[in-house]
Amino acid sequence: MKKFVRLGFLVSLICGSLLAQDTIKIGFVGTLSGANAAWGTSNVRSMETSADIYNKNGGVEIGGKKYKVEIVPFDDAFDPKIAVAGMEKMAQEGIKYVVGPNDDAQAIAVKPIAERNKIVYFPYAFDKSLYVKPANYAVFGMIASYQWEPSVYKWLKDNKDVKSVAFIAANAADPLNQRDNGIKIAQDLGLKVVEAKATYKADTRDFFSVITPIIKKKPDLLVLSGVSPATAPLIIKTARQLGFKGYMAAGTALDASILKEGAGDAANGFICQGGADASIQSEKMEKWVEHYTNKYGEYNDESNTKVFALEYILAVMKSNPKAINDADEFLKTVDSGWSAPNLFFKDKDAKLKFVGKTTFGQNRQLGVPLTPKIYKNGKFETLFVGQAD
Repeated sequence: MKKFVRLGFLVSLICGSLLAQDTIKIGFVGTLSGANAAWGTSNVRSMETSADIYNKNGGVEIGGKKYKVEIVPFDDAFDPKIAVAGMEKMAQEGIKYVVGPNDDAQAIAVKPIAERNKIVYFPYAFDKSLYVKPANYAVFGMIASYQWEPSVYKWLKDNKDVKSVAFIAANAADPLNQRDNGIKIAQDLGLKVVEAKATYKADTRDFFSVITPIIKKKPDLLVLSGVSPATAPLIIKTARQLGFKGYMAAGTALDASILKEGAGDAANGFICQGGADASIQSEKMEKWVEHYTNKYGEYNDESNTKVFALEYILAVMKSNPKAINDADEFLKTVDSGWSAPNLFFKDKDAKLKFVGKTTFGQNRQLGVPLTPKIYKNGKFETLFVGQAD
């Protein structure tokens, strides 16, 4: 009887210890349903993969203490009003760090709530006003199309004899803004812009009437500005069916599996953003990909760009434990010129650091790699590796 009592007491102590472990909650407000769901899904899966790895090892150690990491997701359904409700929920729960949203309109909508409640959030949105003073609490989570396009267009011009380009964009603020930036970049590089006004409604599924006039202008490159994951394969397939044999590109990140399923070999020659590509991944990153794949039954290529946000948040907290519950302490550390080893890369000198001073006037961007990828026979291949500053 005494043995059972003693065993029960020990179990109680262990369970009590586990329940007593402090938790760091990191929120996500972004798109998990609809045509753009792949963007948010790769965010949440990346965050939950990293949280799993930390928690299975007893938590993340900060200031000599281990914390459980909990991800709190909220689906904004690609709707600014719902995104606002999501950020308000995060504020009510006292969450100080939120990854997302995935688009300009949603990121701009939640900005007042984040700043009023001192929440540092990490949008995957390209509008510069989010990151330029007096804005302070948004940190850009990836490479922008206007940072990515100059090097890609120049590479195509120098290596593939691309001389002319056509643009097509959904008739919405973010894609149109990306298109206008892309047109200027192409013109500055001396490329001939043969189409600058082609647009389509976001819910379009038949693109023949839109693409046919563009193909007749015989561009060497067709740019799908701000294209959604669900729409990209439709445009790609239509362009190939109409005889287009040139390159296609988008300044957003997409999954090879989506292109393979929706466009097949028609997607060969399609270029988009990448991230922690296999050619630069460390053993730690390879194990992370393996954990992700085992957890979800597949790997989303777009997560190469989404692996970083949670790691940056926790790494800053490790450097400054006060940042756990204080966003201003977090930003103080960011603005101090902080850096830490980037264990996801083979290069032992690689660093986690905040960049963006050249583009935004302050370091409000994660220093993720600029790695354009080209689709070929079901997989992505890296064109080259660069970085923003």
